[in-house]
Amino acid sequence: MKQITPVNKLTRSLSWLAGLIIVLVPFHALLTVWLSSLAGHYTLWRLWKEFLLVPLAAGAIYLLARDKNLSRRFFGSWLVRLIFLYFLILITSGVAARANHSVASKALWYGLLVDTRFLVFFLAAAVLAAKSDWLASRWTKLLFAPAIFVAALAVLQYLVLPYDFLKHLGYGDSTISPYETINHNIHHLRVMSSLRGANPLGAYLIVPICALGVWLLREKRERLDKSVFGAGLLLALVFSFSRSAWIGAGLGLLAVAWLSLRSQQARRQVLIGLGALIIAGAVAAVGLRNNLGFEDTFLHTDKASTAAQSSNYGHSAAFKSAVKDITHQPLGGGVGTAGPQSVYNDHPARIAENYYLQVGQEAGILGMVLFIAIIILLGRALYVRRTDPLALALLAALIGLSFVNLLSHAWEDDTLAYVFWGLAGVAYAPIIGSKERHAPKKQVKT
Repeated sequence: MKQITPVNKLTRSLSWLAGLIIVLVPFHALLTVWLSSLAGHYTLWRLWKEFLLVPLAAGAIYLLARDKNLSRRFFGSWLVRLIFLYFLILITSGVAARANHSVASKALWYGLLVDTRFLVFFLAAAVLAAKSDWLASRWTKLLFAPAIFVAALAVLQYLVLPYDFLKHLGYGDSTISPYETINHNIHHLRVMSSLRGANPLGAYLIVPICALGVWLLREKRERLDKSVFGAGLLLALVFSFSRSAWIGAGLGLLAVAWLSLRSQQARRQVLIGLGALIIAGAVAAVGLRNNLGFEDTFLHTDKASTAAQSSNYGHSAAFKSAVKDITHQPLGGGVGTAGPQSVYNDHPARIAENYYLQVGQEAGILGMVLFIAIIILLGRALYVRRTDPLALALLAALIGLSFVNLLSHAWEDDTLAYVFWGLAGVAYAPIIGSKERHAPKKQVKT
């Protein structure tokens, strides 16, 4: 019988804590708004997961100090090294910006928090999963159980509940708007479920959708139940009306199919189906280009809109402005000078609506290149371990979410940051938890 040591107890307790964050964070916005409506202190409630991240990070450091072999493999990883170098650049840029009064203290600290927390959680989860299989053996429950409730609430919001139902739970001008619309048209609602917005909901759903796609292809049992669950996830995604998430989910599922199917005939069928879908979409776009419903749903604009400018124009203007900022400040303006955190400065916020460009605005071209390299190295590690269902699901989701972040600041959303990167740490753990690099095993034919 395996002896239960203090280190094993600590690892199990910290793993349980990490799992708790992954389970609860999809309800983060709903819970914090509701609790603050009862007891106040909205900002304090919002930081609950960051408070839990402190003992997780401290515990991971302790475990690394106790296990020299794990520590050597951990710090020998190029992905880990790049993450720490990225942290150094973020901190340096933030300190420099504060020194020359380019950023307010609140914007700096909030920027450092949201720019680093998901990577800290990734590193902590990797260490914990390298020491214990608790997270790895329960990842399906940790991911799917909350997703069921999130999807169900989203469908109910669109089909059954009043459009402003969330105002009864404390949503409002001082917290989060109780509803979203397309171009300020109350007749074209977008659901947010328990997340903080429709786009964050769509981005989050890409992760369980890709994981369920892997599950359906690899598991022959209970396919009907999984298909019903999948239909609920897809309905919630559709009702979010997040176009970037639609495309991201499509890219993710395509990656799942392509990497899961080994026969050339099956892959050829996937390509034929994709080509037919693209052609049908192009024909529909041309035929419906003057249809108001099509314009609202897919273009997010129409001739009858009362919005001052369309979301498409906003994306374009933000992109051009961010590129101009990076050109003029190749070393970056400092953490907190761009992105959602820049609203706390005493000058107009700089919202790029592109996470990579936001990093460039804050940490310069070097910071942006480093972050992209981190994404690439993580994708490569997941690809190496693609015979593992979790690694394959996250690789597919990473492909989709990398696209989503071209059009939003998705990695700054609390739910997506903790769910994806926490599970990514679990999937990455075998690489630092053993001396061998886990070459891919023979894949199952489907």
